[in-house]
Amino acid sequence: MKKPKFAEQLKFLREDEGLSQNDFAKLLNISKQTVSAWERGTQETDYETLIKIALFFNVSVDYLLGLVD
Repeated sequence: MKKPKFAEQLKFLREDEGLSQNDFAKLLNISKQTVSAWERGTQETDYETLIKIALFFNVSVDYLLGLVD
């Protein structure tokens, strides 16, 4: 099964910023395990957190979801 686009986009953006999963989790006040699950595509985020992630990386929610390049 192919990973959801969000999983790929999140991992790319996080690594591009030089952040570990643990560092990124601390910034969002969530667990490292949650970030890991998002990046594996085994868990989805809620809308509020999705918006926080988009604002943090200065990208659109559409970009995070793979709807635009």
